[in-house]
Amino acid sequence: MKITPKIKIIDLALYIPSCKTLVITDSHIGYEEALNKKGILIPRFQFKDIIKRLQKIFKKISPETIIINGDIKHEFGTISEQEWRHTLRLIDFLKRNCKDLVLIKGNHDTVLGPIARKRNVKIVDNMIVDSILITHGHNIPEIPKKIKTIIIGHEHPAVSFKQRPGDKFKCFLKGRYKRKTLIVQPSFNLVVEGTDVTREKLLSPFLKDISNFELFIVGDKVYDFGKIKNI
Repeated sequence: MKITPKIKIIDLALYIPSCKTLVITDSHIGYEEALNKKGILIPRFQFKDIIKRLQKIFKKISPETIIINGDIKHEFGTISEQEWRHTLRLIDFLKRNCKDLVLIKGNHDTVLGPIARKRNVKIVDNMIVDSILITHGHNIPEIPKKIKTIIIGHEHPAVSFKQRPGDKFKCFLKGRYKRKTLIVQPSFNLVVEGTDVTREKLLSPFLKDISNFELFIVGDKVYDFGKIKNI
């Protein structure tokens, strides 16, 4: 499904055909180990499921560039044992499926450097491709005038419905930020669905009033649910 004329939704990722660029965000590798340390005992299935989901995406497209838009790993001030193993393996897998891999720095990426250096992967604060600014979303960078669309992560958008209050569904948001089209991607963290944008406090400074934002839910396909205020 096209979310804008230049950008397609493919599962939990965005694809920009003009430059063969795939964008994913917020995988939060190591999240399970962080929960285990807090006494929450869940099995460590996320890495395996991320690879399976990416393999399905790569059957549909062959990107030349892959951008991870922040928070590839979970821990703020350290690199856990699970993060070392699985982040390096994820990077290796992605590099086998593209010519260029770029890591955009997210708020959880304070100690990402040692991992990136091991695989000679560049880390940037944001990236511009085809008049599209890709930035994590935890702060607002300088936005050049030529930019027409902004892609962010960080928020982990999801939604629930009155008919099924116990269920949340990952979703994309599309709205406006200062006359620019703003797209918010769901997280590639497969342990949790994310933040219910209709009920929970929003984190990104890009997102103030989202009542006029359009909502696209990811299921067996992508469903256009119209504007949030009408749900």
